[in-house]
Amino acid sequence: MKLATWNVNSLSVRLPQLTAWLSAQQPDALVLQETKLTDDRFPVDALRAAGYHSVFFGQKTYNGVALLTRDSLGEPQAVVHGIPNYADAQARVIAGTVGALRVVGAYFPNG
Repeated sequence: MKLATWNVNSLSVRLPQLTAWLSAQQPDALVLQETKLTDDRFPVDALRAAGYHSVFFGQKTYNGVALLTRDSLGEPQAVVHGIPNYADAQARVIAGTVGALRVVGAYFPNG
């Protein structure tokens, strides 16, 4: 399984580069950090057109994480947004099961 991670520092700005990279590299799963988008603005349709399912935990202006999986693997299962039972509501952690593998993505800000 080919896994990757990318701090996109604004998915709305990096979407053209991301879709080109997905086409060229074809990872099975990709975790994104610093998407900087609320959930209602996440580019689900563009990523579906690129051949990927997506689950995401967004936040305006900063933070935001996502997990993308290739269509052939199906949607991530048992998805967790954030850290269960932890009071910090910032969108920094996402996890999901991809095939037999548990993938956890996290964004750790500097400082």
